[in-house]
Amino acid sequence: MTDEANRTMTGGCQCGRVRYSARIDSDDAYLCHCRMCQKATGGVAAAFVGVPADAVTWISPPDWYASSPIARRPFCSACGTPLGFAFTDGEGMDLTLGSFDDPSRFRPILHAGAENLHEAWLDTRALPRHRSEQTPSVADRWQAAGLAVPD
Repeated sequence: MTDEANRTMTGGCQCGRVRYSARIDSDDAYLCHCRMCQKATGGVAAAFVGVPADAVTWISPPDWYASSPIARRPFCSACGTPLGFAFTDGEGMDLTLGSFDDPSRFRPILHAGAENLHEAWLDTRALPRHRSEQTPSVADRWQAAGLAVPD
């Protein structure tokens, strides 16, 4: 990727208060299964894209949580969206994959924090899949609000 437009991506929180742009030099992403990431995101793993710290420009700044003596995490205090992870020494930055406006280009290349990996959640291909707009408990509520189910 040498085209600057293809290297710069944007993202932010769910409510739009926090926004960033980031220079992305790779399509690589990873899953972190450590207990701190599980608790910070409320999920079985955190999906991250690693970037140099100077590759991130906060268009509107996040709040920060000192999650341990060696790291801190950007987030939005208005809507609660976790936006990343950074070691306090400033070496690099990991942005949450889901906070990118279009995360579709990224591909997982490794599992970090594998000591807390939940194997049952890795291969879910055989599970039934339900689209939000076809799930009555979701679709009916959006319709009652006079809105379409968002993507």
